Amino acid sequence: MKRSWNPRIWAGFILCLAALISYPTFFVRFPITRDFPWVNLLLIAFALFLLVTGVLHAFRHPDAYRGKIFGSILGVLSVFLVGFFLYGIFVLTKNIPASHGAPQIGQLAPDFTLPDSTGNSVTLSSLLQSPFSASLQPAAGTASAKTAAVVLVFYRGYW
Repeated sequence: MKRSWNPRIWAGFILCLAALISYPTFFVRFPITRDFPWVNLLLIAFALFLLVTGVLHAFRHPDAYRGKIFGSILGVLSVFLVGFFLYGIFVLTKNIPASHGAPQIGQLAPDFTLPDSTGNSVTLSSLLQSPFSASLQPAAGTASAKTAAVVLVFYRGYW
């Protein structure tokens, strides 16, 4: 009797690779899948299910299916890759070192120069020292010109 290839082993291994590669290339773009990789975990679980059932078929029916040795190798390789992925996602991302040089809450920001929306250079100190324009002051007669305040907004994400 001619033995056939075990499609579950190959489908499980390919799905495992697709789940591991799709997170940094595609799913990291969306906050719903970036913050917790639930889609990738579902794909990994299904891939490991296919691998385990494929290897079990190969060992239970060696006369019908090939893949006892190669399926075992692909299974071990997949488990290693999944372990590396899970370690990177759940352990390494939580061990980001603290930024000791970052300003703390309530601390004055250091002076810096950045381009504005029109491309002109703007420094923080010049913004803090510039008075409000007359069009921005309230209609009720205010005394002298007041100095401006600056709000710094930091966005998390990719540009």
